[in-house]
Amino acid sequence: MRWIEASAPVPAHAGGSEMGEGRIIRDALHGDIEISEDVRRIIDTRTFQRLRYIQQLATSHYAFPSATHTRFSHSLGAHHLATRLIGRLRELYPDAISDEDARLVPIAALLHDVGHPPFSHMFETPEVFATFRGHEEWGRLLMQDEECDLSGVLTELLGDSVDRLLAIMDGSVEPRFLSEIISSQLDVDRLDYLKRDQFGTGADVGSIDLDRILRSLRISDEGGLVVRRDRVEVVEGYLVTRWHMYQLVYFHKLNMLTQAYYVRSLARARHLHEHEDLRLSLRMRDMLSNRELTPLRYSQLTDAFVIADVFAWADLADPVLSGYATRLASRDGFHKRVRLPEHTLEQAEELLDQLSVLVSEAGFDAQHDLIHARMRKEGYLPYVGGILLDDGSDILASSPMIKSISGEFSNTMFFVPESIRAEAEQLAAQLIQQ
Repeated sequence: MRWIEASAPVPAHAGGSEMGEGRIIRDALHGDIEISEDVRRIIDTRTFQRLRYIQQLATSHYAFPSATHTRFSHSLGAHHLATRLIGRLRELYPDAISDEDARLVPIAALLHDVGHPPFSHMFETPEVFATFRGHEEWGRLLMQDEECDLSGVLTELLGDSVDRLLAIMDGSVEPRFLSEIISSQLDVDRLDYLKRDQFGTGADVGSIDLDRILRSLRISDEGGLVVRRDRVEVVEGYLVTRWHMYQLVYFHKLNMLTQAYYVRSLARARHLHEHEDLRLSLRMRDMLSNRELTPLRYSQLTDAFVIADVFAWADLADPVLSGYATRLASRDGFHKRVRLPEHTLEQAEELLDQLSVLVSEAGFDAQHDLIHARMRKEGYLPYVGGILLDDGSDILASSPMIKSISGEFSNTMFFVPESIRAEAEQLAAQLIQQ
């Protein structure tokens, strides 16, 4: 990213009333992104700049080395798409969107991920945080807590409109399309992260035509966001791409394994700290032990300190913690995935028990050397919260392709030491074929 002085303000039709001289940010995905001076002030808070140091795809760079893009660039991209969409809708429906809402919706898109913890969703778990909250709740606190610089800037810029901004973000605002631009099954968040994750990983799967999708969206008489009936195919491309990205990138075996290493490392560190066998850094204590973590202290947590601490643990005497940390620091000695035939959830549960016995009998500690990852993600969900066409029908009724990828998709992975992988796979084949 680089800042370039712009000679003209952001056009009023794109983001509401003019808000001072604008700026242009050069983005690898979208090209030039125009922002207003007020939005620049939000971006230049310490709270928002923290997103530069939160990777979008957690540990996916172990499998895809170029997947090092951040929540910062994604948030700028979501803001850009929201600005474009608001501008387009105002052209189609001049009286449907007030200047205030045209200003607030792109800011809501900009701030939708401001509350993410280090490594994004990977650490969004009580296994890591003693003070556990979802990233949406943390984001709201960061926007409201007087100790955080973001809160002060928002109050100064927006005044009482901060309440409406929060309503847009939590889905309680009317008309509802204002929130659906930010959070729905076809929103600017998903559109940006799927395109950006494809770009960052090099995953050449599917096709998302951003321009045609944005041009296809309309506002229904009921106040919702709908798609033109003759543009079903562009939404098909988007949903099929999303399905492939989960299969090939988000659920990649190395992604699952390295995430498990990190979470287990921190859980082990907490255990050792509680038994006074490990001294934690201030930031790590805030994550693992502080049960009254404030928004200000939370806003000081980034990927960088986690990586530094975990890599330092590779030199500790504790074999469990140093084992996980050494693998992450060197990318060597990884556990190996047990390749499974097609199986049911019940078979996977039975296999877990049998693999535990196998790992123990081979001289390993099953608690630490048998890694079980179950991935579950809902595909397209029709009807309630689904994507509607401009005739009021759910898009599922017009697309056999979308119907084929609707509902939940899941996967189960087991990882064991390399020396017993073949035996584990033989055991799995015998069990599943019974």
